Amino acid sequence: MQIQKIPGGPLPTNCYLLTDDKTKETAVIDPGFFDSKLEKAVKQNHVKMVLLTHGHFDHITGVSQVVSQTGAKIYMDEKEHDFPSNPVLNLSNAMGLGSIPPFVPDVLLRDGDSIELGSLKIKVMHTPGHTCGGCCYLVENALFSGDTVMCGTVGRTDFPTGSYQDILRSAQKLGALPGNYRVLPGHEFETTLDWERKNNPYMGTEK
Repeated sequence: MQIQKIPGGPLPTNCYLLTDDKTKETAVIDPGFFDSKLEKAVKQNHVKMVLLTHGHFDHITGVSQVVSQTGAKIYMDEKEHDFPSNPVLNLSNAMGLGSIPPFVPDVLLRDGDSIELGSLKIKVMHTPGHTCGGCCYLVENALFSGDTVMCGTVGRTDFPTGSYQDILRSAQKLGALPGNYRVLPGHEFETTLDWERKNNPYMGTEK
């Protein structure tokens, strides 16, 4: 398994390319932009799918460009199927960005679903709070956490469909996973689940 991080966009956002060693099939996770570096990486890989952790503009703006380059299928939590077409929900309206290049998810996900990328098995974990349909992807020793858990904190809950109580439960759900994982968040730095258990106040007792 290979993981390439490409940060970009106005915030910026971490986009990841996950590649199966055996088949060289690749998933692009959260393309919130489409710049020359991401375009080059997409062209150099056999991209089969786009995996979205949630539907905010800074995680989905580049989806249509990736799909047009590759024909990849789009995977997204079923609760957020309308985010790409709703500028209030995806926050593009609030940011004055205009409309997101349109797309419709090909596969709607639920908690516990398993996705096959070549020989890799990717587990879907529904982790609402930042948005109603936030999800994380667990594969081998890596946890792609989107904006659910980031280094020492969790995502904001004051946007449409956000919930503080939900994100506390989601953080604790991740903290209860057995073992340690690389945590690859939607913004800023990579961390580990063990570090988050010890240092992230949101993984403590639910308030």
